[in-house]
Amino acid sequence: MQDDPQKREIDNRRNFSFRLNFFFFITFALFSMLIVRLAVLQFVEGPALNAKGVTISTRNDQIPPIRGNIYDAEGYPIAYSTSTQSLYYSLQPSTKSKSYDEAARETAVKLAEIFKEYGDSDKVMTVDDILFQMDLNFSRNVLSVPRRIKSGLTNAEVAYFMENRSDFTGIEIMEESVRNYDKNSIAVQLVGYLKKYKGVRLDNEFYKAKMGEEDPTLQYLEEEEVGLDGLEFMYQDVLRGKNGLKSYPVNNKEHIIGPMRITNPEKGANLYLTIDKDVQLKTEEAIMKHLEKIRTSKNRYEYAPDAQTGFAVAMEVDTGKVVAMASMPDYDPNIWAGGSISAEDYKNFGHVLSNGTIRTVYGPYSDEERPKHPSSIVPLGSTVKPLSVLIGLNEKLFSTTTRYKDTGAFYFGKEGYQRRIGNSEGKVFGSIDGAGAIANSSNPFMAAMVGNKLVARGTVNGKSAVEIWDSYMKQFGLGVSTESGLPGEVLGVIDYFNSAERDSMQSALVFASFGQQGRYTTLQLAQYATMLANRGKRMKPQFVNEIKDSDGNVVQSFKPEVLNTVDFPVEYWEEIEAGMSQVKVQGFEGFQHSFNRKTGTSEQTVAGGKMANNAVFIAYAPADKPKLAVAVVVPDGGFGSFGAAPIARQIFDAYDAEIGLTGTPNTALKKSLESGTEGTPPGSTGTGTENSATPTGPNQTNTGAQ
Repeated sequence: MQDDPQKREIDNRRNFSFRLNFFFFITFALFSMLIVRLAVLQFVEGPALNAKGVTISTRNDQIPPIRGNIYDAEGYPIAYSTSTQSLYYSLQPSTKSKSYDEAARETAVKLAEIFKEYGDSDKVMTVDDILFQMDLNFSRNVLSVPRRIKSGLTNAEVAYFMENRSDFTGIEIMEESVRNYDKNSIAVQLVGYLKKYKGVRLDNEFYKAKMGEEDPTLQYLEEEEVGLDGLEFMYQDVLRGKNGLKSYPVNNKEHIIGPMRITNPEKGANLYLTIDKDVQLKTEEAIMKHLEKIRTSKNRYEYAPDAQTGFAVAMEVDTGKVVAMASMPDYDPNIWAGGSISAEDYKNFGHVLSNGTIRTVYGPYSDEERPKHPSSIVPLGSTVKPLSVLIGLNEKLFSTTTRYKDTGAFYFGKEGYQRRIGNSEGKVFGSIDGAGAIANSSNPFMAAMVGNKLVARGTVNGKSAVEIWDSYMKQFGLGVSTESGLPGEVLGVIDYFNSAERDSMQSALVFASFGQQGRYTTLQLAQYATMLANRGKRMKPQFVNEIKDSDGNVVQSFKPEVLNTVDFPVEYWEEIEAGMSQVKVQGFEGFQHSFNRKTGTSEQTVAGGKMANNAVFIAYAPADKPKLAVAVVVPDGGFGSFGAAPIARQIFDAYDAEIGLTGTPNTALKKSLESGTEGTPPGSTGTGTENSATPTGPNQTNTGAQ
C-alpha cells in the first residue's frame, strides 16, 4: 500500500520542527553555561586572577634588613648599624634613537661630574667606575635589577639629586644599613664578625638551611652581610630583622614600565650584653701590658720571654654573667667591613680572629714554630688542687683533721722504675692537712692522699677510680660544655683515660691529682672558679642581659641558670677556703677585700721535647660573700703567681670601681684608676712559686708540674 503523501509531509514537518527546537535548546544551554562561566570568572575568580596577573607583571627585589645593635651592660654601642644613602640606577629600555647601554653611558658621565662637585673628595668615582657598577654586561645581575652605583652619599649629593630628579631617568636614592664596630675593639672575638651570605651559604649548615625560605622578607640576599662568629652568629636570627622590598612593574621583555614602590626593611632587635665596657677594656689593657712586662722582666720568677698571648674571663658568682672576656692580642673588627677581609689583613690577624677563651688559639708563630709552643687550651696545674682535696674528702680518703707528712717527694711505681713527684725547688712542708696542702701547693699530698688512695681503694659501685675522678671533673664543668652557646666552643682535652690504658690507672690519677692529664679552656676555668665560690652551683655563662626591639621594648630577658649542683658538707668547703686564703700570690698588695685564690704553673711538653710552663690563676672575691670569680691563662707565662695573678688583680679593681665587689661602685678607686695613681700596682716581691714534679730512676721523662 502506498504511503499517503500528505501524511508523509506532516511527519517531515514534525521531525524538522523537533530538530530545530532541539538545536535551539542546545544552543541556549551552551550560551547559558558560557554566561555562567563568565560570571564566575568576573565575580568569583576575578580578584585572584587579577592578583596573579599583577604578580606576573611585577618584580620584587629585596632590600637588606637593618641589623640590630649590640650594646654593653650600660648601653654603650659596641657593634651598631648606621644608615647611609645609596644611589641606584635602573637600566632603561632601548628606543629607536638610543640603546639601553648608550643611555647608561650618558648617565654615567653626568653622575661622575656630580659626584666630583658635590661628593666626598676621598670617594671620587670615575666614569669607568660607574659603568662597572652599572654592570652593562649582566655579569652580576639581570636586566630588571636596579644597580647600586654609590653608597655613603653626602648631604649635598642627596639634595642635588632630589632637586633635579626629573633630569635623571632611572635614578633612585635609597637608605641602607652599614655595620660599624667601636674603635676601641671591645671584646671583638666574643662579638664576632660578618661575612657575605653568598660566601657562607653552601659551607655553613645554619645558612644552608635558610636557602629554602619562602617568605620574601626572610630570604637571605647574596650580598647581605651575616654573622659568622661570636654573638653576631649566635643571635643571627634576632639581630637580622626583615627584608624590605622594591616592587616595580615590568613588561614581557623585563623592562621596567612604571614607578618603583618601596617597602622599608624592618630593623632587627638589639642585644644588651653582660659585658661592661670599662671592665673589658681594663682587662684587655692589663693582659697586653703584663705580657710586655714579663717578656723583659729581670726577675727570674717573672721572666717569660715566650709569652705572646693571654686570656681572661670574669664571671659573677651568683648570676653567671660574664662581665669581661678577653682573648689577647685582639684586632680591629672593622677589617671585615663590606663582609670580607683582605689577604694582607688575614695574614696579619688570622691567628687572633678566634676566641681563645673557648677555642684553641696560638700566638703569632710560623707553621714551623707553632708546635713548639702551647695553645690557649692548657693543663689546670695547681688550680685543680682545691677540687682534688674536695674529692679526697668526699670519697672519705682522708678527713679535715688528717695530717700528711710532706717530705718533699712521693714515689710510686715498680722498684727500680719509680717515679718521683716533688715540690717546687725541693721544698719540704712537713705535717700538713688538706688546707695546708692547698696553701703550700703540695704535689706529694695530692699524689699520695688523693690520686694514689683513689686507685688503691679500687672499684666502687661498679665505677673504677678513673671513672670516679672523671665524674667529679665533669660535675665541676671540666671536660664538658659550659653551655654558653657560643659557636665553636671546645670541651677541652681529657688524657687520664688514655693514660690509664697506656701506662696505669695509678699513673693517670697521680698526675691528674695535681693538674695534669687534661687541658681546658679559660671559660671552663672561670665556671669552675665560680662553682668553688658559690659552694657547688655550676652557673651557665650569660652574655646577654636582655633583648629589646627597635622601639626599646624588652623582647626577652635572661635569668641566672644553674646547670648542676654538688652537695658537700660545709666543713669540706671551709677546708679548701682556708687553704685558698693563704696561697702566696703577686700583685694583690693593698687589695681592699678578702679573696680566695689558687695559682698554677702547668707544665706541657711541646715539639722537640721542650717543656713549656703556662701561668694559670683562679680567684674570687670577697671571700665571705663572693661576687666575682676570675680565671687567667697565659701560655708560656711561667709561674701562675707572677705570670697571671697580677692580671686578675687589675680585673678585680676594674670591677670594683665600675660595679662594686660589695654591691656599689668604689668611686675612690675609680678616681685613682683614672688618674693612674692607684697605690697597688702588681708587685714582684717574694717567690710565690708553684711546685713541679720531676722523675727519678731509669728511663723516666719529665712528668710536668701542676
